Amino acid sequence: MVIQRMELKGAEKAKYFGATLICVYLAALCAALVVTSAAFSTMQDAAAVTAAGLFGLVMSGLLGLAFFWSQRRELRYDRFVTSNDAGTNFRAVRASILDAQWRVISQLPDRQLDAQTAHSRFAVGERVQIRFAGSDVLVASICDPSVGFSLVGRRRCAEHRALVCSVVLQSRNDLRNPTEA
Repeated sequence: MVIQRMELKGAEKAKYFGATLICVYLAALCAALVVTSAAFSTMQDAAAVTAAGLFGLVMSGLLGLAFFWSQRRELRYDRFVTSNDAGTNFRAVRASILDAQWRVISQLPDRQLDAQTAHSRFAVGERVQIRFAGSDVLVASICDPSVGFSLVGRRRCAEHRALVCSVVLQSRNDLRNPTEA
C-alpha cells in the first residue's frame, strides 16, 4: 500500500523543512571542522577539534533525521472509511469547517478541500487538506508552511484531524438514524 502525503510546493516546502535544513547546515559545518583540523600543528589540538567536529556531526545529523522523520510523518494522510459518498462527505466537512471559522483556501467540489484554521494575533493557524475518494476521506493537517514546522502545533493538528473524523462519522450515523436527529 502506498502512503499518500500532502504535497508542498517550492518556498512552502523549504520553510516547512527549515529545521531539517538548519541541521544539515550544522552537520556540514562540523564536517568542515573535522577536515580543517588536519591543518593544526599539534596532534592534541587536532584530536580535540576532530572529536568536537565528529560529535557535532553526529548530533546535528541525528536531530535533523528526527525532525525530517517527524515532518514527513505529519504530512501523511489519515484515512477514514465512511458509508457515504464523496459528495455527502464533502458537504458535511465543508459545513463544519465554515462553522469553525476556518478559511477555505481552495476547493475542488466532491474531491478536495484546503483550509487554514482560525488564528490569533500570536498564533498562525494550521493548514488542513481533506481529500474525498469514493467513501474514503483522507485528512492531513500541518503547521502553516509559511511559519515552518512546529512541535507545539502538532497537538492542534491532531485535533483538526479528529474534528474531520467526527464530522464524517457523525454524518454516517445521521444517515442510519434519520428519526433521532
